This record gives sequence, structure tokens and C-alpha cells, in this order.
Amino acid sequence: MRRTAPAAMSPALSPALSPALSPALSPVAAAVPGTGDPGMAAAVTGDHAQNGRPYGAAESRRETMRTEFAFELPRGYVDEYGTVHRDGVMRLATARDELVPLRDDRVRENRAYLTVVLLGRVVTRIGTITDVHPGLIENFFASDLAFLQDLYRRVNSEGQSRAAVACPECRHEFTVDLSGSRLGEP
Repeated sequence: MRRTAPAAMSPALSPALSPALSPALSPVAAAVPGTGDPGMAAAVTGDHAQNGRPYGAAESRRETMRTEFAFELPRGYVDEYGTVHRDGVMRLATARDELVPLRDDRVRENRAYLTVVLLGRVVTRIGTITDVHPGLIENFFASDLAFLQDLYRRVNSEGQSRAAVACPECRHEFTVDLSGSRLGEP
């Protein structure tokens, strides 16, 4: 059997060669010429084109991805002191966020609890509360839970929190950001 050398990783797929694909890897991004320490670029990428840039880092447009979405709950969470917390932040879910709750005993006993556990993982802040967990989500009003479920679906399935709508009277079409307004507010 003839053995061949392993195929080189495509520069477009390598985080070290294309920092725009993984901005969270700041040491790698800093090592790319023009964005940080050019002396480290060779150590990180190994190969250089004639222009001194690593292969794959040619003048491409740097894309950014929105990973956190601010929102305002329709009613708000009321803590033990009577303080109402309406604004919050939800981050994009990872595969792990969707898989780990399936091993949770509460979810195994009651499948409807999956939403509570999942939202407890991806909601990172409610008002001044940063320790968001399923026990906190359990105490949300049903309208707030439904709002967060819809927001989760929109940002993780559709990739955005905006929806196209039309005025029922004049049929004017426009978009609204579903993550930012309370009931009855434009």
C-alpha cells in the first residue's frame, strides 16, 4: 500500500492562518503581521508568501460575528428584594450548551425543563444579576420565558434578532429588533 504525505490544512480553515475566523484567539491574531508582533508570525504559521504575510492572510475583509444579544424582558424578573430586572444579555449557544442539559436528571424526568436549563446556560446577565442559572430562570414570568425562547430560536437558528413585519393597515414593510422593546413600546 502506498502512503502519501498528509494533505496540508487549507489556509482558509486554519485559525492560525486566518485570525478573522477566530478573533477569540488573541495570541494567534496578535502574531499575524500587521496586527501585532510580526516576529511571532513565522513561529505560529510557519510559511510566508513573498509579501511577508502568512498564506491565507492576504488582503481579505475581516469579518466579525455578533455573539451576544442584549434584550429587555416584557415584564422582568423580580428578585427577593422586590427589584425588577428587565435588561439582559444572551450569548450564542454552542453544541455543548444543547447537549449537556440532556444529561440533566430534571430534563430526563420532565422534558419541558430543557428550556429552563438551556436558558440558564446562555443567558449571561439579567439586570445586575450575573449568576444566571436554571433556578433563577424557573422564577421568570411565563411571558418572559416565552420571550427568551423566541429570542433563543431567532439568534441560534436564524442568526439574528430582527424580524420583517408589515403594518396591517397600510401594509408598509419594515424590520423590528425583537430583543429590545417591552410590550406596547415601539
